[in-house]
Amino acid sequence: MRVEKSILKQVTNTTGISEEDLAIFFQDGEKREYAPNEWLFQESTPRQWAGIILRGEVCLVRGVHGASRCLATMLEGSLISEGAFIEDEAHSNGAFTKDGAIIWQISREKIAAYRETRPELFYRLVSRIAVGINRRMRVLSTQLYQNRQKEIQVMSGFRLEQDSLGHREISDIAYYGVQTQRAMENFAISGILVRDFEHLVNGLAMVKKAAALANHELGMLDVSKTKAICDACDEIRAGKLHEQFTVDMFQGGAGTSTNMNANEVIANRGLELMGRRKGEYQYLHPNDHVNCSQSTNDAYPTAIKLAVLLSNRSLVRAMEALRLSLDQKATEFSDVLKMGRTENQDAVPMTLGQEFGAYAMMIESAIRAIERAAYEFLDINMGATAIGTGINSPPGYANLVTRKLAEVSGFEVRRAKNLVEATQNAGTFVQMSATLKRAAVQISKICNDLRWMSSGPRCGLNEINLPAMQPGSSIMPGKVNPVIPELVNQVCYQVMGYDAVVSMAAEASELELCMAEPIIAYDLLHGMMILKNACVTLTARCISGIEANRDICRGYVEKSIGLVTAMVPIIGYERSAAIAKEALRTGVGVYDLLLERQLVSEKQLDSVLRPENMTDPREIPSS
Repeated sequence: MRVEKSILKQVTNTTGISEEDLAIFFQDGEKREYAPNEWLFQESTPRQWAGIILRGEVCLVRGVHGASRCLATMLEGSLISEGAFIEDEAHSNGAFTKDGAIIWQISREKIAAYRETRPELFYRLVSRIAVGINRRMRVLSTQLYQNRQKEIQVMSGFRLEQDSLGHREISDIAYYGVQTQRAMENFAISGILVRDFEHLVNGLAMVKKAAALANHELGMLDVSKTKAICDACDEIRAGKLHEQFTVDMFQGGAGTSTNMNANEVIANRGLELMGRRKGEYQYLHPNDHVNCSQSTNDAYPTAIKLAVLLSNRSLVRAMEALRLSLDQKATEFSDVLKMGRTENQDAVPMTLGQEFGAYAMMIESAIRAIERAAYEFLDINMGATAIGTGINSPPGYANLVTRKLAEVSGFEVRRAKNLVEATQNAGTFVQMSATLKRAAVQISKICNDLRWMSSGPRCGLNEINLPAMQPGSSIMPGKVNPVIPELVNQVCYQVMGYDAVVSMAAEASELELCMAEPIIAYDLLHGMMILKNACVTLTARCISGIEANRDICRGYVEKSIGLVTAMVPIIGYERSAAIAKEALRTGVGVYDLLLERQLVSEKQLDSVLRPENMTDPREIPSS
C-alpha cells in the first residue's frame, strides 16, 4: 500500500515538504490501524516511529496521571510524532484516538537508515519539520500569553549534562540534572511527585546538610563547598526549590532517583550561590560533593524516617484535637440515657456520654501506639553507605553525621546498633504502618457508629443529629447524608490497604537492601497525611456540631426489652423474663408493665432509670 496522493498533498500544504520527498521517504512505511479508545503512544515513552494520519482523528494528550488534558486534535493529513526525525528523547505528550485511526508509519530504524543513505533528502525533511514545530511553539506561546493563567518563566536556553549513559540537554531554568531527567521519563506513573511531600523534601535537605557538616569536619569538603551545600539546604527547608523535586514517588532503584534529584538540585543551587552557573559541576558535583560519604541506601531511608517523624507531629496533633472534641461531647452528653446495643440488638442502658467517652479513649490509645512506633524511627543508618559496611566514608563519619543530623533536625536520632541490619530491615516501617492501620480501624469504627446513631431521621435510630453539610440527593428533596463520616471511612479503608502494601514491600527486602522503599515511603507518608486531614475534617465538620436527641434516646430505653435486665436484682430473673415476653407479645413498654403489675413502685423505677444509677454499680433502692 502507498499513501494516497490526496493525503500527501494535505501534508505538503501544512508542512511545506514536497509530495515527491514525502513519497520517497515514506515508501518503506507500513499501515497501522488503531482501534477506538487506543493509545498510539504514551507520554514519556521512547519515540519509535513518525507517521501520517490517513484516517480518523488523534488527540495529543498531556498528563498520564488521572488529570489528562487534550492539547490539540490532529486530523487526516497531519504528520504525527515527527519529532522522531530530530531527537531520540521520549514523547512529551501522549496520543489517543477516540474513534479509531489509521496511521502510515515509518520506524526509527528506517529513519536512521535514510539519514545515512539519503542525507540530502533526510535533512530537507528535517528542516521543514523544524519549521513546523517552531510554528506550533509560537502558537502555544501566544496562547499562554493570552490566557495569563500562570506566571511565565523566562527561558535562558539549555545546558548539556552528562552521566554514564550519555549526554542530555537540560532546560537552564531547571535545578535538577540529567539523572532526574531520565527518572522523570522512566517513571511517569502516578503524577504524585516527591515535591508533593514537603516533609520528605525537608528530610532530604536535613540529611544533605548534616553530611556536608560532617564531611567538612573530617576534611572531605572545603569551606566554600560546605557553605554552598548548607545554604542551599537551608533554602529548601525554608520552602524554596520544592518544585524542582520532580521524580515520581513510584520509582525503581530503591530511591536512587530521589536521592540524585536532591543531589542535583542542591548542587546547582549551590553553584549559583558560589557565583557559578548551573551544570559547572567541576566546582560542586552532585555525587562527589553533595553525596560525599553517602549512598542512596543510607541517605534515602534516613530522609524517609525524618519525614515520618515530621508527619507524625501533625498527625498526633490532629488526633489529639479529635480526642478532645470527643471528650467534650462525653461531658456534654453525660446525662443522656440511651440504649446500649450488642450485635445490633438491644442490650442494657448506658449514657451517650459513656459512648463518646469510649471513642475518646480509643483515639488516646491509638495516639500512644503511634508515638511508641515513632520512637523506633530515631534509629538511623547514616554512615552505612551501600550495604552497611561504611565503604567510601572516612573513619568516625557514621557517629559524627548522626550527631550533626540531631543538631540539624532537632530529633534525637541515634546510630543504629548494626548498620548492615538497619540497611536491609524495613521492620520499623511495618510497625508504623500497622499502628496507622490500628488507628484507622478505630476511627472508622467510630464513623460507623455515628452513621448508625444518626440514621433516619424518621425511620432510623435518630439518636443524634450530625451537622448538615450538604444536600444528600439529586432526586430526593430534603435528604441529608452523613458525608463526613463516609469520607473518613474511605480514608481509613485506604490506610488499611496501604498497610498490606507496606508489609509486602518490606518482605520483598532481599539480601542487603529493600528495593521497595519508594512505595513504603509513599504509602506511609500519604497515609499519614490523609489520616491527619480526615481527623481535622471529622473534628471540625462533624464531632463539634453533634447534637443529642434526648427524648428519643430515653424513649428507646423505656420501650426496650433490655430495660428489664436492670430489674433482675429487684424482682428476680424469672419475673423479669416473664415481663420481657409479655412486652414482646403485647407491644407494651417494660416500664408500663412493671408499674401495671405493681412489681416495683414508680419511685423505685424512676430511681433505677436515673443515668447515674443505670450506668454504674449501685445500691438497689427500697420500696
